Amino acid sequence: MSSDTITEPATRAVEAPAEPKVVPTRHYARWAAGAAVVVLVAQFAHGLVTNPVWEWGVFSDYVLSETIVRAAWVTLQLTAYATVLGFLLGTVLAFMRLSRSPVLSTVAWTYIWVFRSIPMIVQLVFWFNLSALYKELGVGIPFGPVFWSVDSNTLIGTIGAAVIGLTLHQAAYAAEIVRGGVIAVDPGQLEAAAALGIPRLRQIRRIVLPQAMRAILPTAGNEIIGLLKGTSVVYVMSIGELFYQVQVIYGRNGRVIPLLLVATAWYVVLTSLLSVAQYYVERRYARGADRTAPPTPLQRARGFVTSVRKESA
Repeated sequence: MSSDTITEPATRAVEAPAEPKVVPTRHYARWAAGAAVVVLVAQFAHGLVTNPVWEWGVFSDYVLSETIVRAAWVTLQLTAYATVLGFLLGTVLAFMRLSRSPVLSTVAWTYIWVFRSIPMIVQLVFWFNLSALYKELGVGIPFGPVFWSVDSNTLIGTIGAAVIGLTLHQAAYAAEIVRGGVIAVDPGQLEAAAALGIPRLRQIRRIVLPQAMRAILPTAGNEIIGLLKGTSVVYVMSIGELFYQVQVIYGRNGRVIPLLLVATAWYVVLTSLLSVAQYYVERRYARGADRTAPPTPLQRARGFVTSVRKESA
């Protein structure tokens, strides 16, 4: 008797699936746009170096001259005075606008409407000619006798008129910036503070404003930078600020382009310094929202250098 032979099926080797081939996306339009921008920047830089109209020698003679440095200091002074006084007045106007008193709210709204409607240069010329409207300014009983008075030209000089005009103009915009930051604060926190018996003034100073600063600072910084450049309009009052002095100099020697470049360089430097200050102030007020403050550019640079050293070691 023959036995059946049982044949086991041959086991086949299991082949591993082929890994998919990763093909990076080609961004041809992005490369073309980047190349075009690089060419344009290189062409502009080449023109700055080779075009004789820029007159870099004249630029170097005047950029750090005593007259220009003193004019830049006047520009900074006007900006500082108008910023501090404008935001102080603007803060008062903002809370008047938020007041439940219809008189205070209406007066603040009218002030903001009027001073945002009139161009800055018109306001400056008006304050410069205030003595034509009021020969004397005095203190006394309303609609009654005046106890003390002084000549308008003596009390308000050219610089004083410029500071008044810039301050009143800036206050209208600062009021809306502050108001926007205040209404961004959760009203429930004020209700909780009132329930704890905290006085209203302390609520504003210790609860509302510190939180509102995060919303106020970016717009306020932008407004201050705009004010720095806007001080150039006081040239109509013959004040020796940066742009006026540049005009005087190129009016004498005819070197318009290099002198305008001098003013441009100073405005870029001053604006950059204000931007750096704004960054650190914003970083300080971000501490309440972020557990760890973001690293500064200097800290990032140090971290990059440290990582490169570790990799190379």
